[in-house]
Amino acid sequence: MRVRVPYSRDTMSNEQTKLSEDRLHTFEREHIVVEDFDASGFILDLGGGGEGIIGLLKGSQVVAVDTSRRELEEAAEGPLKIVMDARDLQFLDGAFEVVTAFFTLMYVDAEDHEPVFEEAFRVLSPGGRFLIWDVEIPPRPEEGKDVAVFPLSVHLPTGEVDTGYGTSWPSHPASLDHYVELAERVGFDVVERDRKGRRVYLELRKR
Repeated sequence: MRVRVPYSRDTMSNEQTKLSEDRLHTFEREHIVVEDFDASGFILDLGGGGEGIIGLLKGSQVVAVDTSRRELEEAAEGPLKIVMDARDLQFLDGAFEVVTAFFTLMYVDAEDHEPVFEEAFRVLSPGGRFLIWDVEIPPRPEEGKDVAVFPLSVHLPTGEVDTGYGTSWPSHPASLDHYVELAERVGFDVVERDRKGRRVYLELRKR
């Protein structure tokens, strides 16, 4: 299980073993199928370190960016890995046809969601797609439980990855409606939206 705090993943590296069970609220294991998808050219994967699910799926077609060098080093070989902040992408306008974010937004402070969406929009070419897999985090159910943990089984065409994502409980719970509203405000068209359990999926298209 990986436990991180929003946009400060390295700060948790020496604290993971210090987290007591009474701080953790663990949700039921979710099963998610990530199917192969069409993409020409390079794919920009936001928060692509750690398990690097999109990198496992699309290999050297992926440019994986993450704020944590350690997380990128742990990801499987194949993608081009760059330490970079998704709120300030160092790519030219319209450089990519596909941008992805696999369980990344849950680690981004709510006030930073809009800059991330704006940057994804900027670096996409017209008609380009922003694909998002994430989780809805409800209001904190128990006093003292300040870390939300989501066990996850990811089913890829090439195999299965069992993992878990944990993060400090956000002050503003994330929801699918929140992401849809934000996407439309930035200028995306919502092509597909899906919610299964606490898992959410969005396909957005740049107008």
